[in-house]
Amino acid sequence: MFREIRRKDRILDNELAIRLLEEAEYGFLAMSGINGYGYGIPINYVKEGDSILFPLRSEGISWMSTRNPKVSFTVVGATQIVPGKFTTGYESTIAFGEMHLDLPEEERRYALRLLVNKYSSAFKEIGEKYIEKSFYRTNILRLDISHISGKCKRLSQ
Repeated sequence: MFREIRRKDRILDNELAIRLLEEAEYGFLAMSGINGYGYGIPINYVKEGDSILFPLRSEGISWMSTRNPKVSFTVVGATQIVPGKFTTGYESTIAFGEMHLDLPEEERRYALRLLVNKYSSAFKEIGEKYIEKSFYRTNILRLDISHISGKCKRLSQ
């Protein structure tokens, strides 16, 4: 169902691919766009279990509800460009799955707390006030992961 990585020597084992997905700061959410064009956005997120949660302004998801719910999400870890060798070292993970909108209020609050913990863990008390202040204009999208693929190119020093 999912395309195999052509270069088997570049496969990032599943455990490292998941760790990269858990630890990266942001990624790119790719989905079906308007008029047949793909649409990708850079976005903050948090991984929880077999799902990825994304914060988005409520008005930002109205156009998505009529599109294909199958999406992918890509994160890139460390990169190293080697100009003289015309190559780049990298590590990346792509998660494929189905996007869910209109989550229950309890799940949205939980997701926002996870995001505060990931990005602002030293400010949880202030984060809680921020969640309450902006809760009704913020939505959460949940990507339920069907498949994860990791790829890397390690360069010798």
